[in-house]
Amino acid sequence: MTTTIAGRAPFLEAPGLRRLMMALKADGEEARIAGGAVRDALIGRPTGDVDIATTVLPSETIARAEAAGLRAVPTGIDHGTITVIADGVPYEVTTLRSDIETDGRHAKVAFGRDWQKDAERRDFTINGLYAEGDGTVIDLVGGLADLDKRLLRFIGEPEQRIREDYLRILRFFRFFAWFGTGRPDAEGLKACVRLKEGVTGLSAERIWTEMRKLLTAPDPSRALLWMRTTGVLTLVLPESEKWGIDAIHGLVSAEQARGWTADPLLRLASIIPPNVERIETLSKRLRLSKAETKRLEEWAAAAPAAEDETTQALARRIHAGSREGITNRLRLQIASQSAAGNDAAPLEALLSHAEGWKSPPFPISGADLMANGVPAGPELGRLFKQLEAEWSASDFTYDREALLARASSLIETR
Repeated sequence: MTTTIAGRAPFLEAPGLRRLMMALKADGEEARIAGGAVRDALIGRPTGDVDIATTVLPSETIARAEAAGLRAVPTGIDHGTITVIADGVPYEVTTLRSDIETDGRHAKVAFGRDWQKDAERRDFTINGLYAEGDGTVIDLVGGLADLDKRLLRFIGEPEQRIREDYLRILRFFRFFAWFGTGRPDAEGLKACVRLKEGVTGLSAERIWTEMRKLLTAPDPSRALLWMRTTGVLTLVLPESEKWGIDAIHGLVSAEQARGWTADPLLRLASIIPPNVERIETLSKRLRLSKAETKRLEEWAAAAPAAEDETTQALARRIHAGSREGITNRLRLQIASQSAAGNDAAPLEALLSHAEGWKSPPFPISGADLMANGVPAGPELGRLFKQLEAEWSASDFTYDREALLARASSLIETR
């Protein structure tokens, strides 16, 4: 029985893709949709990028694309990849190839025309699927059966696949988080354990990219558990070793129950200690962006909400600190309380207040104090901060007149 993604893959109807496929298949050459787009269409998952494999050599791909009125960019021409822009949509077009030399990070390739060899050089069976332009699925490595069983399995010998690129260890757990079920494939897991030290030679950017994608999965808790069991998690995220990953399951449950969007950084925060210095170390090692580092540091610096904290006290903390850091703390507290079977309603009320509360503008300015005779300089700054602290302590009720009167009183006593 023929398997097809026709009717399940809207991208097949894109005029730009049709034009590109026609150009590549002219004069007896072949071209097929490859990898993730086919896999995702088969399981009804939204499709991201659409990649194409072809027998056409890279230079000829450029020529054919341009002759068809499309723009071609040689983004990875040494490895046979050309990015073709059709109707504003980028398609990565890669010539069939086989790896002739690898060092665990990079590979030298030889171009060819053998679809079986091209499929066998890929990482997992569910990623080794092709589809013709009409949607007919071509399975040369058993990917359809594995996808149906939700089994993540290396193509061929797992150790050989990993030695070609040690990033495949992290990809094994990432794809298991997204597509696997039950226990990971035993042979694949054993290979990851035996070769796990290889991940220490990967670039920080590649490690964090994989971990961020893993942490974005609907429920990454099982994958993280197996990463911890094998020792791989300690290698890439040593901060989690003594802190533990138990909180991740409760967070996922809280997300699902409350409609929270899966947040990879909040999930990361749940499995590392709230320590600013350790976060700085983590950030440098994984080369997190400034925005990512700031979010984690603000979360770590924010104190947990007290059991009897009032909304007024919470508002004062938000005004003095980081709203996002405090709300992230509250979300993790809610998840923890819910997982323990405790009533999280008071914390949820605080979270709702924190998300909706707006800090009012301070009613006076430095110019107001200078008009009252306070010269510019350190004294002005100290007085301004004292007045702002008293205004906050009043739950922001002191108005302009009250603050100016208080300023006059403080000026007289100095």
